Amino acid sequence: MAHIASIIAKAQITNGGPVILYQPENEYSAGNAGVLFPNKPYFQYVIDQARNAGIVVPLINNDAFPGGTSAPGTGLGSVDIYGHDAYPAHPYTWPENGLPTTYRSQHLSMSPSTPFSLVEFQGGSFDPFGGWGFEQCSVLVNHEFERVFYKNNYAAGVTIFNLYMIFGGTNWGNLGHPGGYTSYDYGSSIREDRTVDREKYSELKLQGQFLKVSPGYMTTTPGNVTTGVYSDNQDIAITPLLAEESGNFFVVRHTNYSSIESTSYTIKLPTSDGEITIPQQGGSLTLNGRDSKFHVTDYPVGKYTLLYSTAEIFTWKAFADKTVLVLYGGADELHEYAVKNPFAGTKATKVNKIEGSGVTIHTAKDLTLVLQWTASSSRQVIQLGDLVIHMVDRNSAYNYWVPTLPGSGNQPAYGSSLMNPAAVIVNGGYLVRSVAIQGSALSLQADFNVTTPLEIIGIPQGVSKLVVNGEELDYTVSELGDWITNPTIELPDVQVPELSSLTWYHLDSLPEIHSNYDDSHWKLANHKTSNNSIAPLKTPVSLYGSDYGFHTGTLIFRGRFTASTAQQQLSLTTQGGSAFASSVWLNDRFIGSFKGFDAAESANSSYKLNNLVRGRRYTLTIVVDSTGLHENWDIGLDGMKSPRGIIDYALVSSRGAHVPISPWKLTGNLGGEDYRDIFRGPLNEGGLYFERQGFHLPSPPLHAFSRGSPYNGIPHAGIAYYAAKLHLDIPADKYDVPLSFVFDNTTSAAPYRALLYVNGFQYGKYVSNVGPQTEFPVPEGILNYNGDNWIGVALWALESHGAKVPGLKLKSRSPILTSRSKVELVKGPAYKKRYGAY
Repeated sequence: MAHIASIIAKAQITNGGPVILYQPENEYSAGNAGVLFPNKPYFQYVIDQARNAGIVVPLINNDAFPGGTSAPGTGLGSVDIYGHDAYPAHPYTWPENGLPTTYRSQHLSMSPSTPFSLVEFQGGSFDPFGGWGFEQCSVLVNHEFERVFYKNNYAAGVTIFNLYMIFGGTNWGNLGHPGGYTSYDYGSSIREDRTVDREKYSELKLQGQFLKVSPGYMTTTPGNVTTGVYSDNQDIAITPLLAEESGNFFVVRHTNYSSIESTSYTIKLPTSDGEITIPQQGGSLTLNGRDSKFHVTDYPVGKYTLLYSTAEIFTWKAFADKTVLVLYGGADELHEYAVKNPFAGTKATKVNKIEGSGVTIHTAKDLTLVLQWTASSSRQVIQLGDLVIHMVDRNSAYNYWVPTLPGSGNQPAYGSSLMNPAAVIVNGGYLVRSVAIQGSALSLQADFNVTTPLEIIGIPQGVSKLVVNGEELDYTVSELGDWITNPTIELPDVQVPELSSLTWYHLDSLPEIHSNYDDSHWKLANHKTSNNSIAPLKTPVSLYGSDYGFHTGTLIFRGRFTASTAQQQLSLTTQGGSAFASSVWLNDRFIGSFKGFDAAESANSSYKLNNLVRGRRYTLTIVVDSTGLHENWDIGLDGMKSPRGIIDYALVSSRGAHVPISPWKLTGNLGGEDYRDIFRGPLNEGGLYFERQGFHLPSPPLHAFSRGSPYNGIPHAGIAYYAAKLHLDIPADKYDVPLSFVFDNTTSAAPYRALLYVNGFQYGKYVSNVGPQTEFPVPEGILNYNGDNWIGVALWALESHGAKVPGLKLKSRSPILTSRSKVELVKGPAYKKRYGAY
């Protein structure tokens, strides 16, 4: 840890880097019976390692729940800022009373002098083997969840707020643990395949931009949630965040947070002009279903002040020639806001309606303008002196972006200032990545998935040219001085090869069951004790993979015995983590499989061994899959030590006598802890024959294979490996085209397990009889989008009549015209005969 901390220390903000906080531990929150908890000397030791390595920024912790562990002032092992995580929503339902309402009081009781910190808050959900799938998680932990739950956090005064996850990615290789599968999409704002088409991404952007331009929020004091105080409608709950001087925030939600009703209401809010009942011009506000809103009073917008606004604020920006404010509301919602004396005069001045005619305006006696409008896809734009206000519906607000202009000096990425950096506002585009001034040109980097105009608002002084993705574009200038351009967007019809038409090669990947197989290079299982402190041995010698240096992927065991009767009974306990499987052969005869199910981490199996010849030697070959090692969340249980392999066995003759099995041998990945593929790392491979040989790497020796396709499969239980060359010609110089491999999940096919290898990298573990994952994204860079790729599929048939892959296809998402930098190909080592491979 000290070494890692010394690296991080160089990137601290005090050294010009981005690191502002350091978290020495994670979820050190509870201990089991008999375990010292909290172990303050331990935690202090961890802290001391960081401090001695040069960490000077504040230390923050992440309690698994608001329990106060290591909070400031608790003595030895305390941190500077207390924080905790929270996952309040079930991934499939909105449970009754599921909205946390005690965060504020808990914070005040545990760490009142530090910022309220939610260090790991729910941004999606994990999904186990056999689960609903991440797409379903993203549907329920969605944009509505963000509106209700995140704004509930703001109502509690959170000022350090971190989401888990915004992007989850992929558990490639054997990176994951048994609680999940290859995908770690997590139902996040950004999909595993990097597309940003989930509405929750856009909702998160709205909230982030609002908080960025609302520093007054940080100085408010949160109050208790109320009903009947700020609104007479008891179905509406409002939490005030009040400032000592100006700038108040009111978080509105349904009293029943999970309500899907449409509720009308009015509000009575305190302002610098006294308490005002809103809307003043008549009508009512609406809260539609699972929604939550910010209403504000005395909100500063540069030199202007919103006396109040029921519409939510996306952003505002003071430019050289004007100040621009963007307001939004849900579709068809009536909203009202008031601007205090925007003309700074003694009489009203005409309001300039730039776009739309749906805004009604009333001038109050103190020259405050009260404006009312109904949110729709037709934008309303008005000008009050040099204040320009855009009024849009929420879906239109999603199309706005606020890229920051680079600053000067050695750290341009931070912008011109930390709190209020210079920026432009852009309306349009699938994704706006960055903006910069290059001489007389304003250069914009943006992605497009449809033909759309771009509106650039707040043109910096001194620029006259517009460059988008390196191409200078013509533009028109609006009445307000904004630039409007229409980029030419041409999206190709991307065609990907049919995988079934490739030339596939086949290899038997279970030669271990054949009589002439030589296992002399295998590890001899001769440990009569185990290094494992939580799982005492039940067998004469340890058959735990990790005792012999095999910690990842599939394990294979070979045990020999002498038959004493014609029929014998094998009882077997195997363990590999959730949804694992195991199969047993007697010599080359298939005996049976434990096919696995979602919750099964271990299995007790019983097999009859028939037609044995008394006195003859036999070999048992047992294949045990692993879905990874456990995390160590439960302090004192040491769950990460839960062994993988054979936990117990008994071979009993028909006379009831125990038959010894000896010797045992086993293998996992070639070399074990001295793994061979240094480039792809220790978790990429398991112990199957093709993996040990390195045949999953690019350009395998095809002379060792024969022609054969995974679509035809094998007619018997066993493990086969298939390889094929896949040529791609994707226009990746201009377009981002997410690709994924999709298995047909037909329920009529025989159960099987499959491993997917792409250019030597394991990018999928498919379990046909458990699921839920069928689609396996593989990013550009692992895939060569303009050249040859080697695809490998391992097929493990779990039943005697074999199995085949009923369908496997390459799927492309819609192409996106992209401005991102060229993706470099990961040039991993190709096949080379491995010394000592067996």
